[in-house]
Amino acid sequence: MDDTWLVVGLGNPGPGYSRNRHNIGYMVVEELASRLGATFKTHKARALVATGRLGVGGAKLILAKPTVFMNLSGGPTASLAKFYNLPPDHVVAIHDEIDIPFNTVKLKQGGSEGGHNGLRDISRTLDTKDYYRIRAGVGRPPGRADAASHVLRDFSSTEAKDLPFLIDAVADATELLITEGLAATQQKFHDAKP
Repeated sequence: MDDTWLVVGLGNPGPGYSRNRHNIGYMVVEELASRLGATFKTHKARALVATGRLGVGGAKLILAKPTVFMNLSGGPTASLAKFYNLPPDHVVAIHDEIDIPFNTVKLKQGGSEGGHNGLRDISRTLDTKDYYRIRAGVGRPPGRADAASHVLRDFSSTEAKDLPFLIDAVADATELLITEGLAATQQKFHDAKP
């Protein structure tokens, strides 16, 4: 199973949340599924799952959108990792990140969840922090506005114009992480200017 990867896009289910900043993870796995020509189907792990390969003979991707609220993402993630017999170092969580500017992509393995409750739940259910995280920058709210309200709002009209580029960049980073590894992907994306 060395060439099989679980890629979990974090978000909240339901049409009311679909364009929220918090749902960038869902948007990215939808883009990856489109690239693979894969269709999401309901899985018993409380997730929508699509599978495909990165090119002929390439790594197999299991793309998942948990059908539970973001703060409960760990249950479906751990269930899918167990179902496909995947270790934590073959699990990738894609999520929104307020601590980096909009249109910025950062990657890491392990470390702090940075107050992100979806990641905290994944760390708890996997019983480790040693999975990959791809962080899509959504920026901080202006002034003293509440961060929780900020991520549960749709992207601004200005951001919405650039959103397809951010989704593409995060999808590209996911593919590169799986084919080239963390260091090469960090080198490419951490040096990029928004």
